[in-house]
Amino acid sequence: MQKKLNAMESKPMRNISTPQVGVSTAKVLSVDLQLCFALYSASLSMTKTYKPLLAKLKLTYPQYLVLLVLWEKDGVTVNNIGERLFSDSGTLTPMLKRLEKLGLIQRQRAAEDERRVIITLTEQGKSLQSQAADIHPQIACSTGCTLDELKELNNQLILLRTNLIKTLAKT
Repeated sequence: MQKKLNAMESKPMRNISTPQVGVSTAKVLSVDLQLCFALYSASLSMTKTYKPLLAKLKLTYPQYLVLLVLWEKDGVTVNNIGERLFSDSGTLTPMLKRLEKLGLIQRQRAAEDERRVIITLTEQGKSLQSQAADIHPQIACSTGCTLDELKELNNQLILLRTNLIKTLAKT
């Protein structure tokens, strides 16, 4: 699939918003033909799949994502977390406050620049990592895909995100 996409990169894409001859506008605008809807509905299904697994840890999906970032590298700024999760501080701050109330993280202003807030895991937050370790295999099984298929899908979605971000940066 990657080879096919690489070959397409060198060729200009035709305007896919122009209906093909014999294809009605209604057909082109069918929700089932929209990539955005496929991504949106798959994301909803994925989040619903995570929900009961995370409920055992008393976490929401966005809180879980923050903890994943911190389990990778502890002691990072709110901005660092935002960059990793493609989220802004206005969205993250209330969530971080809730995680702090749960006793999973600590927020502390940086001594050298009080505008920066450093987020660190508490012992309770660190211990939650071992409890969360079995989530990934359960999700992988739920997809019905092989590990190779999941890796390829993940790579393609990262490529899609990267290309969309590049396009947005040009506007």
